[in-house]
Amino acid sequence: MNNNKWIDISQPLTNSIAHWPEDTPFTNQLTYSKEQTGSVNIGQMTTSLHIGTHVDAPYHFDNKGKKIIDMDVNYYIGRAKVIDVSDVDVIDGRVLEDFSLDGVERLLLKTSLKSRPELFPEKITKLEPEIVPILVEKGVKLLGVNMPSVDPIDSKDLLCHHALHQHGIYILENLVLDDVPEGDYNLIALPLAIAEGDGSPVRAVIQPTD
Repeated sequence: MNNNKWIDISQPLTNSIAHWPEDTPFTNQLTYSKEQTGSVNIGQMTTSLHIGTHVDAPYHFDNKGKKIIDMDVNYYIGRAKVIDVSDVDVIDGRVLEDFSLDGVERLLLKTSLKSRPELFPEKITKLEPEIVPILVEKGVKLLGVNMPSVDPIDSKDLLCHHALHQHGIYILENLVLDDVPEGDYNLIALPLAIAEGDGSPVRAVIQPTD
């Protein structure tokens, strides 16, 4: 393996990508063709900010929280660790005890959910809020998951979202980790500079460091 090669772990944004129920779907179309303009093709898109691989800003679940433009971009760039937790339905403190996480700043969880961008899942692996103090103790400042949310699909209280925010841990969702082995990587998952955004789609890529 070429250890310098970057690996795309983002869901491609297509007109058939699944979206949160009752949320705005992603659409991309050509506004003007090269034939019409005489020089260029010009496209447009309409989308929820929580489509595909994306990050949440605290404003998404807290009216007083930071918006995406205010988030520290350094949290989205740097060393990351992928761990495989695909053998459990609930991730609690005991699950994390099986992994060496000391000094891990960005933790990416590979759950049992397979990447099927055109199908919105009815159920996902549950994260217990009790893991958040453990992540803080280990030094984690960003948590990424290969699921559309860090809370259950039908959750209204969003306990993990609030617990992560309370402890200053950033949230990255809908990663594609099917073919990614456990290990240490460099991560880049920069959001767009959306001034009033409660989140943003990202192009997430990792680079093996082993």
